[in-house]
Amino acid sequence: MDDLDRKILRLLVEDSRRSFREIAKLLGIAVGTAYNRIKKLEDIGVIKAYTILLDQKKIGYELTAFILIQAEGQYLEEVEREAAKLDAVSCVYDITGDFDVAIIARFKHSDDLNTFIKSMLKNTHVKKTVTNVVLNIVKEDLRIKPLKI
Repeated sequence: MDDLDRKILRLLVEDSRRSFREIAKLLGIAVGTAYNRIKKLEDIGVIKAYTILLDQKKIGYELTAFILIQAEGQYLEEVEREAAKLDAVSCVYDITGDFDVAIIARFKHSDDLNTFIKSMLKNTHVKKTVTNVVLNIVKEDLRIKPLKI
């Protein structure tokens, strides 16, 4: 990845709807060059997907929860894979410390969170969970900032 690739990534992180033509114009390159560079970044897995940022509350998801899980060691990856399949889950992290897994999940209602936690605890390889509910989102943006690329 060279400096031109980084410049293209900065532009796409700022607005992934930018056209090849707009990127080419902003960077002073040919449209074909912009297309080929972006295609290469997709092919090698640097660009995994194009998406949008949603205001979760405005679409009905009132609760964000951080769920920590202690799992039986040899079944850790299985527990993580199962959690990652669930629609409510946006992030699954393999972590260090007293717990093995950290999950970030969204729920429309507290009943949904309750059902989720109980279903996790039904997994015989889950030893313990601790749930923290977010009271206020101060900042939430998982994109790598353009200046850091």
